[in-house]
Amino acid sequence: MIQSKMKIATLLFCAVFTTVAFGQGKSNYDKDIDFSKYKTYAFAGWQKDSDQQLNDLDKNRVLEAFKSELDARDMTLVKSNPDATITLYIVLEDKTSVTAYAKYTGAFGYRGGYGYGVDGAGLSSSSSNYNVEDYTVGTLVIDMYDEEGKNLLWQGILNKTLKSNPKKREKSIPKNIGKLMKDYPVKPSK
Repeated sequence: MIQSKMKIATLLFCAVFTTVAFGQGKSNYDKDIDFSKYKTYAFAGWQKDSDQQLNDLDKNRVLEAFKSELDARDMTLVKSNPDATITLYIVLEDKTSVTAYAKYTGAFGYRGGYGYGVDGAGLSSSSSNYNVEDYTVGTLVIDMYDEEGKNLLWQGILNKTLKSNPKKREKSIPKNIGKLMKDYPVKPSK
């Protein structure tokens, strides 16, 4: 009975942990605004120098992926007088995952070579295995402001476990930003 409760508790913990560690992107926007009127935009930079946590290659991957998504929505990157201004903010957090697996063999399970009495009850045993994994979770926040009124128009937040392999990041960054932009009010025209 205690073993089954421990298994259920372990499964629930793993389900909650997996949901938090490998979350999806979310966006929020003002539904009363006609986003099709925004034809130009400018990047205002990274808030609070948060880009210092990324290497130049990954910074460019983020900017290019976001630019590609906006290009597909007929928006043009300009250096001055944009309709909308975009700021980016990133937080990288190192985390550790510890997983324990317990195996119990008791009187009703596998019976070893040791026994006694007529019913053949054997010795019970248990073992535990531990797995420790270090990983990094990145949170990217993209804010789009109306240049004229300085009001927040749209915000996208992406939480992902980062891949250590640069070749995987080259593909995963545009893919994840694409998923985030699916809820953007203007759909791609290209």
